[in-house]
Amino acid sequence: MFKESLGEFRHVRNITTAAMFAAISVIMGYFTVPIGDFIKIGFSTQVNQIVYYLFGPVFGGFFGGLLDILKYIIKPTGAFFPGFTLGAMLAGVLYGCFFYKRKITLLRVFAAEFTVSLICNVLLGTLWLSVMYGKGFAVLLPLRAYKNLIMWPINSVLFYSAWKSLEASGLFKMVRQAKSVRI
Repeated sequence: MFKESLGEFRHVRNITTAAMFAAISVIMGYFTVPIGDFIKIGFSTQVNQIVYYLFGPVFGGFFGGLLDILKYIIKPTGAFFPGFTLGAMLAGVLYGCFFYKRKITLLRVFAAEFTVSLICNVLLGTLWLSVMYGKGFAVLLPLRAYKNLIMWPINSVLFYSAWKSLEASGLFKMVRQAKSVRI
């Protein structure tokens, strides 16, 4: 799976497709729905997951990291911390492992979302915030775990619904069958 995903970089079509999804992700990042002070529903993650589905864990890891840096350059929110970039890369790898060349089911989406939320958001994200702001890990953990527990089914259903719609429209088939120049 990792070797095939690495091979996705050899096609110009894949790189340009990922670049278009990156642009959509940046734009979608501006549209978040706040629910209280600590919870927000964002839509850019679902766009990223499509790239991880199409191109796999290696491509997804690079995409996640580069997109994290690009979003920070375009609209910085707080201080830059490389730990969050590593978390975004790991999320791309994990989602890619769950989705790349696999049948997408609601159960698989729930499992992927839970895994990424637990490892990247709850554990690593809380660790990075603790390091950055000098707050105790144990103090930050409950609120972040609660937020991610609430967002887990919402993000899962959002991605699965978007994926079903795009699959029905033939977009994925079109992307996979398009002729491409190899690098």
